[in-house]
Amino acid sequence: MSDMGYEDGEQGQASRGRRAARGSASGSKRNLLIIGATAVAMLLTAGCGGGDKKPEAAAAVKVLPKVYVNTPPNSQVKKLSDRSKDKRPLNKAEVFGDDDKTVTSGKYTFTLAGSDIAADCKTVTWGQQLQADLQKYGCSQIARGAYVSNDKQYVGQFIALNLETLDGASQIIRDLDPGSSAGFVSPLTVKGATNFTGGFSAAYSQPFGHFVVISWVEKAGGAQPQTMNELLNASIAIERADDFVWERLVLAGG
Repeated sequence: MSDMGYEDGEQGQASRGRRAARGSASGSKRNLLIIGATAVAMLLTAGCGGGDKKPEAAAAVKVLPKVYVNTPPNSQVKKLSDRSKDKRPLNKAEVFGDDDKTVTSGKYTFTLAGSDIAADCKTVTWGQQLQADLQKYGCSQIARGAYVSNDKQYVGQFIALNLETLDGASQIIRDLDPGSSAGFVSPLTVKGATNFTGGFSAAYSQPFGHFVVISWVEKAGGAQPQTMNELLNASIAIERADDFVWERLVLAGG
């Protein structure tokens, strides 16, 4: 974990609170998805269109979170540990579909401002070591969604990396730790929307089978929050966009 600028006690509370919230959310998602498996299959046949704003085409932006927390692999998605058994590429309709254009947790509500799925992982990342490991572990796609809170006070990024295996995904979350100096994923920049400034931000990552999922948040303008729980709770809303993982688990018979 990178240097947060907060007391150790608060750091521990934030980390534990996130795991508890994630477990509760994941359980409810799986129940809903099992009931709606037919609807999931219909969704996956949909096109990749969307009405969100067009992302700007730009070189990789070198932004690092000031806070980085990685969580061990989610053992509930073991059937997704190898991409050879989950070959279908990600698409926008799946990752950033209608249910993910607005995400909410507690008092935090975000709306999707733009999204992108890059087939060349090097173009949306920076750092020699990270890029070498992305190639080594078979990164085939990086999905990025830029979110802005409805009160315009926060910006968020939902990021999903498509690797070959769980082992590769586990290595990548270690590379993403700013303390490793390996590099990071560039935040998606959307014309006409509030974007990341490179100020104080917090990123939370976890392997879900062969995918790495990152929820990354910053106060608009990059100011440091009064407490870490402020960004932690906002990040849980961004993490709601991980529905695609549970949909794939249903299709895998999980």
